[in-house]
Amino acid sequence: MRVLRSAARRSALHACGRAPVTAAYSNRELEALMGDLESDLVERKESMRGDSPGKIREAVCAFANDLPDHRRPGVAFVGAADDGTPVGLPITDELLRQLADIKTDGNIVPPPTLTVGRHVLRGHAVAVVTVEPADAPPVRYRGRVRIRVGPRRAVASAQDERILNEKRRYRDPHFDARPVRTATLDDLKAAHFEHEYLPAALAPEELAANARTPEERLAAAKMIVAVDDPVPTVAGILVLGKRPQDYIPGAYAQFLRVAGNEWGDAVVDEARCEGLIEDVVRRLDDKLISHNRTAVDFLSGPVETRTSTYPIGALQQLVRNAVMHRTYEGTNAPVHVYWFDDRIEIISPGGPYGAVNAENFGRPGAVDYRNPIVAEAMRVTGLVQRYGFGIPAARRELTDNGQDEPEFRVDASSVRCTVRVGRSA
Repeated sequence: MRVLRSAARRSALHACGRAPVTAAYSNRELEALMGDLESDLVERKESMRGDSPGKIREAVCAFANDLPDHRRPGVAFVGAADDGTPVGLPITDELLRQLADIKTDGNIVPPPTLTVGRHVLRGHAVAVVTVEPADAPPVRYRGRVRIRVGPRRAVASAQDERILNEKRRYRDPHFDARPVRTATLDDLKAAHFEHEYLPAALAPEELAANARTPEERLAAAKMIVAVDDPVPTVAGILVLGKRPQDYIPGAYAQFLRVAGNEWGDAVVDEARCEGLIEDVVRRLDDKLISHNRTAVDFLSGPVETRTSTYPIGALQQLVRNAVMHRTYEGTNAPVHVYWFDDRIEIISPGGPYGAVNAENFGRPGAVDYRNPIVAEAMRVTGLVQRYGFGIPAARRELTDNGQDEPEFRVDASSVRCTVRVGRSA
């Protein structure tokens, strides 16, 4: 097989100990990859019919895990036969959108880094999904760790997962993956992990066949650093800690209900929402629901209608977004939720992160993860269904309720979201 020059150069940089640089492949490189029938970096599908959507997601998961440690992007071609020949599939906007949804539909956790595009290869249009190796493997598709064994897809063995855990151990750049050296395994809720978290995280068959030790399971879930270094990570403390705030003082939410529209008006209810990250969110939910008045109109028509001051789903999405994307590093500030008579203000410590900035904040497709393990855990525990859809969903619910869209004020140290009460409230 012909070796791609730039790909070989990336491998050479890795071999020399320099940090690898991943970049988009050129069309010439893509054509060569599309025809390389033995490569473990390539998946081909003629269309998105039948079982192809699931197979492509398995491949994306495997490319993100990068078990062979290529440190190069994997590529899925849609519109190409098994022999690498383009089939002339129409590459529509709907097809590209369907492929882009792979990143955010919540089936692959943590969410993969990928790009989707239309390329003309060998004279025909082909949809190309380029997947970067994950910073925090193992990555799971529907609870299973997928890998590549040569050109075919496979489920990772326990040994494969140990290798992926070791890769993460030496590559993790994220704060939520760092060890909390003052904590021990005794500071984690082992029963909660075994009986609640794992059954939600793993496919039933994988859970039934799981013969690993508790430490191996905790390491695979990124709740401890490694089997031979069983120290809880920041995410482990947030998701499983018996007393998370003892180790991460700002890991709570402060709720205030103010009787008025101004700072300094009387506070009629307040709560410090503590505990595991799911407890923080659930207790905030309880406060939001208890203060959200519902008006009942049984005079305007034959059927009574109920109208809430705010659509509760929108508030929940915005609060979850604040908890997921906040920074836990270098601050003891909590998430603040202030409920005034004319508005609700949600303040999240930490400005935008990664690919998200003040200009594109909240726009469709502008997604990045400061806390990828926390994001994965919130998906596992049911607090988040789809990644990247919280703010658009909140906007839609507020609009449907006759209210203005949420306002965002973004700076380097915080994100402030303001939701105004409806005109008829």
